[in-house]
Amino acid sequence: MKTCPACQRTYADDALNFCLEDGSVLTRVTGEPPPTVVMQSPPATTPFQSAASGNTAQSSWDANPEYSLQPKQKSSKGWLWIAGLLGIGLILCGGGVVGFLVFAVMQDNDNGNVYVNNNRRQSDRNDNSTTTEIKETNIDKIELSGWVDPNGTYGKTEFSGGEFFMTSQRSDYNFVLVAKPQYSTENAKTNLTVSNPDDGTTNLGFGLVFHSNPQPLQQGYAFLIDSKRRRYRVVRHEKLKEHVVANWKVSNAIKTGSAANTLSVEHKGNMIDLFINGQLVTSIPNTYGYKNGVAGLYSGGGVRAGFKDFEIRQQ
Repeated sequence: MKTCPACQRTYADDALNFCLEDGSVLTRVTGEPPPTVVMQSPPATTPFQSAASGNTAQSSWDANPEYSLQPKQKSSKGWLWIAGLLGIGLILCGGGVVGFLVFAVMQDNDNGNVYVNNNRRQSDRNDNSTTTEIKETNIDKIELSGWVDPNGTYGKTEFSGGEFFMTSQRSDYNFVLVAKPQYSTENAKTNLTVSNPDDGTTNLGFGLVFHSNPQPLQQGYAFLIDSKRRRYRVVRHEKLKEHVVANWKVSNAIKTGSAANTLSVEHKGNMIDLFINGQLVTSIPNTYGYKNGVAGLYSGGGVRAGFKDFEIRQQ
């Protein structure tokens, strides 16, 4: 039995998620969390061949995101509502592939449900960009200028002054991008310089994704900071759900304001060491990492985050 929190109308159909009168999210009369709606398969993507011409690679991709924007409501303590905009795309830029995904999250704890309605499709778009990865012996340097999405499909991206900026669409959204499959963080040290140029407030953080499935938010970790409040946390992703590995903790290693902070993730054996500006702040076991998982970027809470000096040093 479900009931509408707005009009108090009850429904016996457990498969019904929204009130037929006013569209409010239904809640169970028993107080139990609603069952997870399983997404049968990720949105299909169809890359198209592109031919290099001069310094700019032309490419197109079939986004076809499947998503549902749920009405925002107060969350009850003890479980997490996850709703939002899902999109998975492939961009072929001189052989470079970047996966895009953004999802909305109302953050209470690490237990939640994913809701997906396959009721809307978007048309193809063309993306003109260049991506360069520089390999020096055991160091892979990833140039982020080619990661810009000029249409702002899943969030705002820009590249200026040698720095890549990304902003989630709303304060309850995450915006995640990951690198090509060959840019693995396994048995490597991954470095990324991040900044908060506007000294903005974020409840989700921004930072470095590692050991990630090449399809974002399916499996992997993220090492995040909130420079305004000088704190960090670690989360993991599993089938679009975000789980807390290490809760927010204050650290004097974090530089405040718009100052740059260098995040480092070093994987050795079964342990992962996490550094901020060269100082070890915590270590976690590699329990949930994706095999040969890749690096990526995370910006959440509507903050405009800057990223540069993205490199992977193989051990």
